[in-house]
Amino acid sequence: MNTSAPSTGLRGLIAVAIFGAIAASFSPVSTADPHSATITVKYADLNIASPSGARVLYERIRAAAQAGCRYFVFETDADETRCVDNAIANAVAKVNQPALSAVFDSKLKPTGRTALVSQNH
Repeated sequence: MNTSAPSTGLRGLIAVAIFGAIAASFSPVSTADPHSATITVKYADLNIASPSGARVLYERIRAAAQAGCRYFVFETDADETRCVDNAIANAVAKVNQPALSAVFDSKLKPTGRTALVSQNH
């Protein structure tokens, strides 16, 4: 039983975080409507305070970020990678769960990549 079910508002924040990172990250050349990149990531079925639940949520966020960034045309692969990394970082920051943050940190360190996370709330 998951006693820490997230509120509907918190689930919406992940979608907003992913969209915000995509829309504000780089100024890519795009013919797509930026609002079409909003993706909802559902996780009410997960205990995101546990390492295993956090890993599953991280993978869902990563997949949503990749799908959202595909709506844009980037000049370089590095720009697309930054879009994905920033979308993930913003979603993780919005969820604000230590287990998810630990998964996020472990995924970025081996690659040496860093993602920018806005601290504005």
